[in-house]
Amino acid sequence: MKPEELKERYLDRGYIASDEFATAFGLMLALEKPLLLEGPAGVGKTESAKVLADVLGTKLIRLQCYEGLDAASTLYEWNYPKQLLRIRLTENEDIPVDAREAQIFGQEFMLRRPLLEAILQDRAPVLLIDEIDRADEAFEAFLLEVLGEFQVTIPEIGTLRARHRPAVVLTSNRARELSDALRRRCLYLWLDYPSFEREIEILRARVPGLDARLATQIASFMRFLRDQPLQKAPGVAEAIDWGVALAELHRKVLDEETLELTRGCVIKAQEDWEFLRSQRERYLSALGA
Repeated sequence: MKPEELKERYLDRGYIASDEFATAFGLMLALEKPLLLEGPAGVGKTESAKVLADVLGTKLIRLQCYEGLDAASTLYEWNYPKQLLRIRLTENEDIPVDAREAQIFGQEFMLRRPLLEAILQDRAPVLLIDEIDRADEAFEAFLLEVLGEFQVTIPEIGTLRARHRPAVVLTSNRARELSDALRRRCLYLWLDYPSFEREIEILRARVPGLDARLATQIASFMRFLRDQPLQKAPGVAEAIDWGVALAELHRKVLDEETLELTRGCVIKAQEDWEFLRSQRERYLSALGA
């Protein structure tokens, strides 16, 4: 799919994609290589994979990474209760041991986890490996092997190979530095906070009917907040939530009272709110109040 077509299809779904973004995703599909997306939290990295699955009309399979994640929890587990039930139902049958093992270690007794699920799809899915920087280096090394071959060897069954190679999107908030080996195997795109003009465009696309002046005020205040030493700078997702909330409350302008009432949409730590209140004149100026 050409970048221009991708960009247009993303726009149809309310996702404003840059030329660089559309080119990176187009190359990912053409070269069948994983795409590593890095950038601050809340800039649309996860959403980009969800929209891609919708654009391609295929299944999204998401692997959420966390500290301590291991290979078993991402590939498969045996359904022990179902295996035990089968054993009890057939315990009076004269079945050789090897045949009985073959019965209870078939794919019908397997609980597929995201990586194996992606390999066994009849149509190439979008595989989202979300926040890979939260997993440890051992899992990252294991992932390199899976992404290289897209096959898994299961002792009781044998080697299962992907029928269709998934489109793989990895995201990282840079909680830790990823290995050079992983980076070499991926295409790369840095997603940053949008420009002032692009954030207005995003707000107008994602919040139909949002007043143009209000969208401008939201985008302006977002730029102010991201320049402050906050514990959690608000992302695009928070800007959209705020726009929806203000539209729901029929607010036409941002002022101090409105910010007080709706601050939970954008300020997610009490310490950050206390800091802003200590900078009252500055944030009122940013609001245009």
